[in-house]
Amino acid sequence: MSRAQISALVLGVGGFGALVAATASNEWKVTTRASSVITATWVYQGLWMNCAGTALGSFHCRPHFTIFRVEGYIQACRGLMIAAVSLGFFGSIFALFGMKCTKVGGSDKAKAKIACLAGIVFILSGLCSMTGCSLYANKITTEFFDPLYVEQKYELGAALFIGWAGASLCIIGGVIFCFSISDNNTKTPRMGYTYNGATSVLSSRTKYHGGEDFKTTNPPKQFDKNAYV
Repeated sequence: MSRAQISALVLGVGGFGALVAATASNEWKVTTRASSVITATWVYQGLWMNCAGTALGSFHCRPHFTIFRVEGYIQACRGLMIAAVSLGFFGSIFALFGMKCTKVGGSDKAKAKIACLAGIVFILSGLCSMTGCSLYANKITTEFFDPLYVEQKYELGAALFIGWAGASLCIIGGVIFCFSISDNNTKTPRMGYTYNGATSVLSSRTKYHGGEDFKTTNPPKQFDKNAYV
């Protein structure tokens, strides 16, 4: 079961790294080339900055200076992704203490509880990231297919797919951690004892004296002719 925990740790840490990359990325949505007049210039936006780039490789980014002018769904996605990253960090720490191959964390029973806690934290991290990315993607697709929406339309950016992939890895790793404690709850098999039967006092004394024959120390009684008188 240590191999399963190692695999779960690799998946969880990999998912945590993907969540960090998705949160810091500026490519949550990019301008669609279908409605763009100048295809050599495109705009891509993230949770923290708005960027514009050209085909020559130059780009310029402008951060969101105030949170009061940012749309509500962006603020919600910010909170969800920050929560996902935080949970992923603590889940990685708990996983290191709960693994059987490490010497920290206490007894096996305590390690099992810590490993289960790490699995739950990883699952919550994946759910937060999945919710944030799905909320952002729903907003983009709703505006894209709305015929009455006349402003600039966007497509799904690479950060969304990275966030979905990281969320999936965290959820899978968390599930493996939760099921890895099943062998700790198994009962130890009972030892079987064979019944040899009751031994006589003579045989027990013979074994006690190192296998020597049991001999009586009292001399035999001799009876004379007046014994029954």
